[in-house]
Amino acid sequence: MSILALIVVAVPFAIGIYAYVIYPLALYVLSSFSRDDETITEQIVVPVSVVIPAYNEEKQIAGAIEAVLAQDYPADRLQVLVVSDASTDGTDQIVGTYAARGVELLRMAERRGKTRAENVACAQLRGEIVVNTDASVRLHRGAISKLVASMADPGVGVASSRDVSVSLLDQSANITEAGYVGYEMWVRRLETRTGGIVGASGSCYAIRAPLHMIPIRDDLSRDFAAALTARQHGFRAVSVDDAICFVPRTSALRQEYRRKVRTINRGMDTLYSRRELLGPTRYGVFAWKLISHKVLRWLLPISAIPALLATAFLARSQVWAGAALVGFLAVSGLAVAGALWPRTRPMPRLMSLAAFAFAANAAVVHAIWRLGSGHNDHVWEPTRRSG
Repeated sequence: MSILALIVVAVPFAIGIYAYVIYPLALYVLSSFSRDDETITEQIVVPVSVVIPAYNEEKQIAGAIEAVLAQDYPADRLQVLVVSDASTDGTDQIVGTYAARGVELLRMAERRGKTRAENVACAQLRGEIVVNTDASVRLHRGAISKLVASMADPGVGVASSRDVSVSLLDQSANITEAGYVGYEMWVRRLETRTGGIVGASGSCYAIRAPLHMIPIRDDLSRDFAAALTARQHGFRAVSVDDAICFVPRTSALRQEYRRKVRTINRGMDTLYSRRELLGPTRYGVFAWKLISHKVLRWLLPISAIPALLATAFLARSQVWAGAALVGFLAVSGLAVAGALWPRTRPMPRLMSLAAFAFAANAAVVHAIWRLGSGHNDHVWEPTRRSG
């Protein structure tokens, strides 16, 4: 019984070390033998459609539009379409003030969710490349031209931005988010050098119009599905370091937790709908990346639940298990304190790290429970970020 308990305890540690350490190190080694990082940088100028879904974004939509209009891409080749998911505030009126500058508004008659709104918008898109972005983020003025330039490579079907987590003041309760975003961008850079990424950034990504027009179920995640669709049709998805997207950090861990639950819930549903991509005999390295980057990260908190019970069992006779149990309770206490921490006060870094890690893993368990109970998240509540 003790040996079985030790094995159960070891499982999440093995998964975590592999998914977050060994996997990126393996990518790093492979990238030294790969030439896929030698991306084409030729500037191409083709019609581009920029889509900005919005639901009650009166506080942020003007800034998002201004950032797109300030791009260094030729204005006569840029279509800007804001898709209002039946907003009930002043979002539509604000967008209307930009009509003279060529900004178009598509209003949904009733709220049906982000993916449904993007599906309906397809009929109005005129670009050869579609750039999907978000009302809460801000694009560097060269972001779109860099994304489009990556499409000079005929093998690239999706190009994702490099997200940079920012805050107006370094007092955000969620300061650990910046480090995690930086880590994630590093992994995507390595994946790009070894054939391609397995998921695009929801903040900003570009996709060839024929791929974008392929129907996506309303309850799925378009940004995750974009990379999967590209692979299924013989293209690869890449991360473009010079296409910078500034992403304001959420103002509270509780808000970030809710966002993660929604994102993971939709991500799991999306992957299940394309589960054939997990087959290594057909999809090889891509399947390996998908399992390593997505599936194992989701399995980690699930395997931690029986491991915690096994640790409690071993604590009756093993000193190290008792110490581990006390350590877990201490980290849990820090996480709870972080969740209750006032938004206006800087959070101690150790508390921020504990709270972020705990919330990220708890969100996976919560998302799986929602999936099992038949709950879907197709009617999305946008993440309300600081300005």
